[in-house]
Amino acid sequence: MTDEEFDIIDELYFVTAYEKLKEATDFSDSQLKKNLVHMAKKGWVRVYKSVDEESELDKLDMDKDFQSFFYLASKKGLFEHNTQ
Repeated sequence: MTDEEFDIIDELYFVTAYEKLKEATDFSDSQLKKNLVHMAKKGWVRVYKSVDEESELDKLDMDKDFQSFFYLASKKGLFEHNTQ
């Protein structure tokens, strides 16, 4: 797990809107997008259309809509984070 991934997971113990995550991490949009896509593919992060509506990654357009989603660390992501 990279330092950036660690910092992102650190903010995702609860469902978090993209804007709040960006504010908390102070990463650029491109930096955050790259990490979120990578971490979602690894199964470390879950993606939600709304606070209570989880979506399957393959049904989302992460390139276009990543800023409108909510994110949450998965059990797998939390395990990786806590073993660092």
